[in-house]
Amino acid sequence: MSSARRLPPALAFLLCLALAALFVRLGFWQWHRGVLRQQAVEGYAAGGARVIALTGASEDLALYQRVRVAGHLDAAHQFLLDNRSHHGRPGYEVLTPLVREGARTLLVDRGWVPFGASRRDLPVLTVSVEPLTLTGRLANLPAPGLALGRAPPQGAWPKLTAFPDMAQLQAAYGAPLEPRILLLDADSGPGYAREWTPPGISPMRNFSYAVQWWSFALATLVIVAVLALRRRGRA
Repeated sequence: MSSARRLPPALAFLLCLALAALFVRLGFWQWHRGVLRQQAVEGYAAGGARVIALTGASEDLALYQRVRVAGHLDAAHQFLLDNRSHHGRPGYEVLTPLVREGARTLLVDRGWVPFGASRRDLPVLTVSVEPLTLTGRLANLPAPGLALGRAPPQGAWPKLTAFPDMAQLQAAYGAPLEPRILLLDADSGPGYAREWTPPGISPMRNFSYAVQWWSFALATLVIVAVLALRRRGRA
């Protein structure tokens, strides 16, 4: 407030209005993110209502739709998604290709495995290659909040990777892959620890952030009004 008194009244008033407008804009931005997250939660719930047979492309169905899909697992070419946690413990998620007849290969997230003694001590991944039918939810690959921490697939199989995109996985695999993955149901097929939940943080956090920004905007306008009244009283 002392710095505002040293500014010309008109300039201080405009700066406070600009600051209040910024707070309002940030509030709407957070509210919009909350709405998108709420839609994702609702889509996740709706997708589990029934199981649909997946015989063609995964993008033909809604995100988080539960599906039934047949094929055989490619045990020789699996990926380990690094920087994944389960109940606070660090580890990997296992992506195993499901080879389908007459359709692109679908990567199946078979769940979480813990870190070994070191990054060189990778888990041993064994799985039957007999034909089978799996159920799970269609989802996008996990993505980090920032671009940091990404690493393309590298090394021998199983290949270690962190937040890859599908193009990188496809290049490493050497064959076309579905643009989505399958989050394997807890009671379906061979896998590891898996307790899937709706993606991202709760939408209520975004809504509360929006209210906070709008509160800052209101407080700024109140300060402007108080300063204006004080100046008028001294005039």
